Amino acid sequence: MTSNPRIGIFEGDITTLDVDAIVNAANERLAPGGGVCGAIHRAAGPELAEACARIGPCPTGGARATPGFRLKARLVIHAVGPVWQGGGQGEPDKLAGAYRAAMRIAADRGCRSIAFPAISTGIYGYPLAPATRIAVATVREELERPGAPGRVVFACFGPEAIAAYRQALA
Repeated sequence: MTSNPRIGIFEGDITTLDVDAIVNAANERLAPGGGVCGAIHRAAGPELAEACARIGPCPTGGARATPGFRLKARLVIHAVGPVWQGGGQGEPDKLAGAYRAAMRIAADRGCRSIAFPAISTGIYGYPLAPATRIAVATVREELERPGAPGRVVFACFGPEAIAAYRQALA
């Protein structure tokens, strides 16, 4: 299905995955939110919000790490993607930056596996097809770097996301 056996697709709840790190589609304040962010905060427990408050804000296109607390994953990497404003405000570079920053934190922390949601495609409104193309291209680039995780999972919520990732990976 994919041209890289180190990349996979999972349909379901990212919080249930047995990986070293899961990525949270975070806001700049790293505050609990809706969608996947809310689900991760609920599953990890209140300690996650406390840890996020201690590490402070994160710029769009960046990422920060906290422990996973009650999750199977030992780390939560909070990646801040852009709000879609039509594509002319640097959104593609900022989205790629969020994926790149998350992959580099995972490598620096010795993670062998990492799972990503479709960053910015929920309430931030980034169109799914171009977002998945950016995600896959950026992750493929980062997998070439020494120390990169051995396995990347794109956790999808629903058939539209699965189709978009399958197309981007083809």
